[in-house]
Amino acid sequence: MPSLQGRHVLVTGGTTGIGRAAARLLAAAGAEVFIFGRHEPELRDALAALAEQGAKAGGVVADVAEKKDVQRVFREARKAFGTLDILVDNAGIAGEAVADMADDEWRYVIETNLVGAMSCARESLRWMREGEGGHIVIIGSMSAERKGADSSVYVAGKSGLRGFAESFHKEARKEGVKVTLIEPGQTGSDMQDSSPTEQREEIREGSMLRAEDIAVAVHYCVTQPHRCDVTFMQIRPHVESH
Repeated sequence: MPSLQGRHVLVTGGTTGIGRAAARLLAAAGAEVFIFGRHEPELRDALAALAEQGAKAGGVVADVAEKKDVQRVFREARKAFGTLDILVDNAGIAGEAVADMADDEWRYVIETNLVGAMSCARESLRWMREGEGGHIVIIGSMSAERKGADSSVYVAGKSGLRGFAESFHKEARKEGVKVTLIEPGQTGSDMQDSSPTEQREEIREGSMLRAEDIAVAVHYCVTQPHRCDVTFMQIRPHVESH
């Protein structure tokens, strides 16, 4: 199993939820991490938690939906790292039925969940091919398969991300870069409509995942031997409705 000691990891949406859990687990395994999110308080809190565990970490406030912010993130990460080994392409927000959202709202969801993710994957591939390859892990959603009602904007973004990841994998492997798409089922986070108390009960019952469960999956994927490509993974709650 390849070591993560000293490896350089960039986590989009790394201040909360799955991104934060992944950053902490990979850092615990010896990686140096760079994170970003939209809000300063969450960034400070996430960096403090990483510092408490003795991690080498940095980060900035940035919005993945903004082209200039993505460019700034990669400039800052290059200053911090020099090389990039792993991207956890995770940043995302909730979306509702398209008829229930204002025009600028649903467009912003797509810019975040699809365009922003593609932009970070593109920049990472360009950076990684300068060195000895790398690994891009894209966090999608089971919504791309279920296509539930009242979430058509979210479904559109995550369905597009699934198609992108499948094709991007074929492009990136020519450059020595692995691509993995992980699609979690319902996972406890601030994106959920339910309260933290309700989420804890659903997790206890096995009908909701924890962010740490997805972090473990990310860790598994990025520590496989070079000969192994984990291209697609779905993680479902043990108890779920169909």
